[in-house]
Amino acid sequence: MEHMCTEKTWQMQSTSSADTEALGERVGARLKGGEVLELLSDLGGGKTTFVRGLARGAGSTDAVASPTFTISREYRASKYTIVHFDFYRLDEPGIIAEELREVINDPLSVVVIEWGDIVQDVLPQQRLSLHIAQTGDETRDITCQYAPELAYLLAGEKQ
Repeated sequence: MEHMCTEKTWQMQSTSSADTEALGERVGARLKGGEVLELLSDLGGGKTTFVRGLARGAGSTDAVASPTFTISREYRASKYTIVHFDFYRLDEPGIIAEELREVINDPLSVVVIEWGDIVQDVLPQQRLSLHIAQTGDETRDITCQYAPELAYLLAGEKQ
């Protein structure tokens, strides 16, 4: 499955959900608005944990929950809105693809997408794809692939 053509890769091992959430918080603190993040993982892999940290790092005090049953959730951050989509339950994008296209083009939104296979044609090449692979009960290998223009999101992170 091909997700994006990229020039940059970054990796780390998370030894706990706190590590995964802390990475999200650090990335969230670097967001400017207009970014698109694609989260790739199995069920229970840590996607919502990462988003919880991302929202907190961006200045949101909203409670973060998985949008599996609602398809999308919004979290108000200090300068923009984080729009979190989960397409796990959809077989085809339908009208949600147009909504996604509009949100992606809004510079005052940060878009986070889970299970984005059905909307690959809508996703921009300039995005950060975060792959979370469960390697144990608490451990995860996290690999980020990203367009060079988004390098600031991981600036200073150790591999």
